[in-house]
Amino acid sequence: MKLKEIDLTAMQAWSPAQQHPIYLATGTSAQQLDASFSTNASLEIFELDLSDPSLDMKSRAVISSSHRYHKLIWGPHSMTAGESVSGVLIAGGENGNVILYDPAKILVGNSEAIIAQKDKHTGPVRALDVNMFQTNLVASGANESEIYIWDLNNFATPMTPGAKTQPLEDISCIAWNRQVQHILASASPSGRATVWDLRKNEPIIKVSDHNNRMHCSGLAWHPDVATQMVLASEDDRLPVIQMWDLRFTSSPLRVLESHTRGILAIAWSMADSELLLSCGKDAKILCSNPNTGEVLYELPTNMQWCFDIQWCPRNPAIFSAASFDGRISIYSIMGGSTDGLRQKHVDQLSSSFGNLDPFGTGQPLPPLQLPQQTAPQSVVLPLKKPPKWIRRPVGASFSFGGKLVTFENVKPQQQPGIDQQPQHHYVYVSQVVTEKEFLARSTQLQEAVQSEGFVSYCQKKIDMAQADFERNVWAFLKVNFEEDSRAKYLELLGYRKDDLRNKVSVAESCACVKYFVDGFICQRANDNKQETEDLGSARKTFNISVSGDVDGLITQALLTGNFESAVDLCLHDNRMADAIILAIAGGQELLSRTQEKYFSKIQSKITRLITAVVTKNWKEIVQSCDLQNWREALAAVLTYARPDEFAALCDLLGNRLESEGDGLLRTQACLCYICAGNVEKLVACWSKVQDGNSPLSLQDLIEKVVILRKAVQLTQAVDPNAVGALLAEKMSQYANLLAAQGSIAAALTFLPVNTDQPNIVLLRDRLCRAQGELPAGQEAIRAPYERQPMPKDQAGPVAGQVPGPQTSAQQYYQQGDKPPPPGFIMPGAVNPSAPPQQATSPSYSMYSQAGTRPAYPQSESQVIKGCPHFTVPDNFMPPVPITSPIMNPLADSQAQMQQPPAAPVGTPSFQPLQLPAGQQTPLGPYAPQALGPGVVPPTTFKPRTEGAPGAPIGNAIQHVQALPTEKITKKPIPEEHLILKTTFEALIQRCLLSASDPQTKRKLDDANKRLEFLYDKLREQTLSPAIVSGLHNIVKSIETRNYVEGLNIHMHIVSNSNFSETSAFMPVLKVVLIQANKLGV
Repeated sequence: MKLKEIDLTAMQAWSPAQQHPIYLATGTSAQQLDASFSTNASLEIFELDLSDPSLDMKSRAVISSSHRYHKLIWGPHSMTAGESVSGVLIAGGENGNVILYDPAKILVGNSEAIIAQKDKHTGPVRALDVNMFQTNLVASGANESEIYIWDLNNFATPMTPGAKTQPLEDISCIAWNRQVQHILASASPSGRATVWDLRKNEPIIKVSDHNNRMHCSGLAWHPDVATQMVLASEDDRLPVIQMWDLRFTSSPLRVLESHTRGILAIAWSMADSELLLSCGKDAKILCSNPNTGEVLYELPTNMQWCFDIQWCPRNPAIFSAASFDGRISIYSIMGGSTDGLRQKHVDQLSSSFGNLDPFGTGQPLPPLQLPQQTAPQSVVLPLKKPPKWIRRPVGASFSFGGKLVTFENVKPQQQPGIDQQPQHHYVYVSQVVTEKEFLARSTQLQEAVQSEGFVSYCQKKIDMAQADFERNVWAFLKVNFEEDSRAKYLELLGYRKDDLRNKVSVAESCACVKYFVDGFICQRANDNKQETEDLGSARKTFNISVSGDVDGLITQALLTGNFESAVDLCLHDNRMADAIILAIAGGQELLSRTQEKYFSKIQSKITRLITAVVTKNWKEIVQSCDLQNWREALAAVLTYARPDEFAALCDLLGNRLESEGDGLLRTQACLCYICAGNVEKLVACWSKVQDGNSPLSLQDLIEKVVILRKAVQLTQAVDPNAVGALLAEKMSQYANLLAAQGSIAAALTFLPVNTDQPNIVLLRDRLCRAQGELPAGQEAIRAPYERQPMPKDQAGPVAGQVPGPQTSAQQYYQQGDKPPPPGFIMPGAVNPSAPPQQATSPSYSMYSQAGTRPAYPQSESQVIKGCPHFTVPDNFMPPVPITSPIMNPLADSQAQMQQPPAAPVGTPSFQPLQLPAGQQTPLGPYAPQALGPGVVPPTTFKPRTEGAPGAPIGNAIQHVQALPTEKITKKPIPEEHLILKTTFEALIQRCLLSASDPQTKRKLDDANKRLEFLYDKLREQTLSPAIVSGLHNIVKSIETRNYVEGLNIHMHIVSNSNFSETSAFMPVLKVVLIQANKLGV
């Protein structure tokens, strides 16, 4: 898309990449006149301001000049970071002069801007270039093969790269190598290019197309490959761009034929070696990929020719083009809209008339209105693929399962003197583990669950615990797996029966001592004696009093059997013991009422406890006790609560601690939930009191939850798969963490089974697929080329049977190995009866086994990345290899008919494939063929001695006329390489049938003959494996009729192989591929 334009007929030069802002220097072009036929010349500098939407460029400075220019460049010599504008403008004049300008002085308006000038050249200086390694070196070229090397530090005495080339001719192009600083190339209109080595002061190689004379108008070195360059032809009869490699100069590597008329200028992007600009007489500006010949971008231009085109060094997406219509245009290859250009033309038209009536009426005209555009905006599309400078040099992305996928496009460092190897791009898949302690603890938990060593696991956690609360939690969990768990819980709460007995005995002894010290022991003994005497006398006779006092009334009530009245009288007289004893005799109902009245009248510290013990109302204790006595309440529940109410009472106490207690008491609620076996409430309470954001904190919770669930499954009749919403969420978080660390199988075992939460269903699906399985309830999708196991009672394919369309097996081979030839079945590679491999699922689960998940169908062969693969049908019948000479003497024809073919020396013996019963053995290259009817069975083999081809056989002294006529026989081409010969010969035949030009047919006939050199090397097996592999890849491209890919492979082989090994057949093979591409066969 056009960004800016300058109305000048001038040569151009961009400021160096170090310069900011970006400037464009223009100098009046030689041998060109504008519409005014002015002979004045000037040197002007413009500033590129992309923030300004207009097409006009700002002119910063202009000076008049006495010279017109054939070439203008801006070198970075003597640039420093502190200077706003620096460098040197170097101009090639029309009278053989080279002029140096100071751009800083031009911008400040100093008329003394010329640093130095020399007119040492003969004729106009059309070629200039600055060495990018030593910016003080400038090469210039003019008429009569003159090339000078100027040192800007010592401009007076230039150097020459060597003797002038003969015959003398003009130098139209000159360029320094982009990789090697002492290599220089020059080109002339005759089409010859010369490469100079400044260390030797002589040309080292000359490049020219001997078949086609081309008028060279452009020369450019490859930005990355030191030995490659492009030459452009100005001749309308040969409008091509030739890409040459100095290691293979017999013919160009590639020819770009995108232009229809002669090419006037080329420019190769230094930022991306896949972008080559070219402009020609067909009024086209094309951006092509010189490595493939593909046109990536065509600029929409007018019908004017462009004679100069240059990339902007600082902004790689921008370039400028100077045309013969007196305009320099600035373009961007990134696309955009052309509406701004259209608006500029409208504004120019409007400004020409102004706002007055051109007919003199004096009436102002209304503003010029553009007609409404019914078509969409004119949008110029960018390049077909992103340029290198906006491609990511490196990239990384995380995938499911903790996989980190990374890539890098780092350019390898090229060693001098070593051929550049093709760059390989790799994608690395790494397993990222960030929580090693988390994974280790998770593994220990899985091992404990798998081995059911819960007691030892809890004991290990108790030993490792640092906080008292953590130690108590694991102690409570451990009790669940021990016998008499309630007694163990009481011990953990501090109540041991043995300790209590010791305390009681100590208390009684202390009471006796107290009586003794206080002097009451004698009185105590007397009282006991008196009581004993009274009791003895009572046994003899006693008086039943029925007086009117309380005792008499009680006596009357007892005598009449009215226990209720007697008890009421005792309670009224505060004789509690008598009341309780009488109530026991009166029955359970009376006893209960008496106990209630007793507890209502008597108030002490332990009355509430005694009440609960007697009435068995433990809910009252749990609901009403002080929360500071939660241990005592829990101990009472452990001692007296029935099994059916135990869990509910523990939950009730835990709820009180969680809702009414402080922070410390809230944490103790977890112990109540552990006693109750309430996993869901344990999760909720733990999530409130603990920080559950870190992986280790979540690991703490999951460890306790898993152990408690196992304990509940052992002690209570509950559904082991029952999972609450909160627990399912925590389990899914835990499974996500495990999956993120690469533990896919472990994550699947912790994921809840019977839940329909969308996030858990999605996670289970991803985990199953990551393991190569399908979630339960889904059927595996059958691959279109999956091999199906054949039943044992079904016969295999026989010769002549039409193959069915159902399946085909893919055989893969490791990278670097030779591919199997067509018709070759490797022994042991195919086993139709082998069952498909099943993906293994974990052998245990945190939940009950809900059934095995169906596995994805697994292929029998493993695909190796980057390796080509061949498809061999199951019922393919390979031909019998030729192991005997093709031509034999006529005298031995009968003998040969009765003799079996001789196996080549060193041929390995192959064992036949072991197939299941009922299947026929497939015929292969090394399998014996069944003899047809009428064929005589082979007799004993008679060895036949042969000498060198053409040598006498038998008696060597006999006369020459007596020798039998025998043709020279060649060794057969190996079976795996025979496809090369058949494919190349078939391609040449197709080209001959399609070609109508006699010259093309002669080329193809000559190529067919010269390819015999290739076939001889194949017979002798003297080619390197890399070349043979490349030839097989060319055959694949021919079979798909992708000749451009074949030419790319051809160039790769030539660039990375020994010239003497491929020079006999690779040029003609390239001719065949080019002709096939042209003819479209």
